[in-house]
Amino acid sequence: MRKFLVVLDDSRECLNAMRFAALRAQHTGGGIEVLSVIPPDEFNHWIGVGDIMREEARERIVAHFEVFAKWMRDKHGLEPHLVIREGEPVDEILAQVREDPEIGVLVLGAAPDKKGPGPLVTQLAKSAGTLPVPITIVPGDLSKEQLEQIA
Repeated sequence: MRKFLVVLDDSRECLNAMRFAALRAQHTGGGIEVLSVIPPDEFNHWIGVGDIMREEARERIVAHFEVFAKWMRDKHGLEPHLVIREGEPVDEILAQVREDPEIGVLVLGAAPDKKGPGPLVTQLAKSAGTLPVPITIVPGDLSKEQLEQIA
């Protein structure tokens, strides 16, 4: 089964990427894989404190994921899969795409700010030519209705 890989983070545009991926998966019979990356700089403390912070970060990610997972199950009949990795976000996203042959599309949300689409979109677009899958970039300011029409 072809999976849509979506990055879960604290950005507003992440919501539209999730919506788009869920709609595409539902319409094409695909699956959803949600990736969240814990950056290494969050744990540059004493070992014990770093371990506690790492576990708290994982708990926050799982709680955030469960909100999306419930919505995908209830509204779209999908059962998303969560992957949590630690490291530099772009490196970990690229590694996940390359390591999982079932991933068919990487879906990213673009920030609607005038500053640019966001660091993930900017950095991953540079690698687009060498990826084994296409990248779909979803504008962060599209409405639910617009997403439904294009998905």
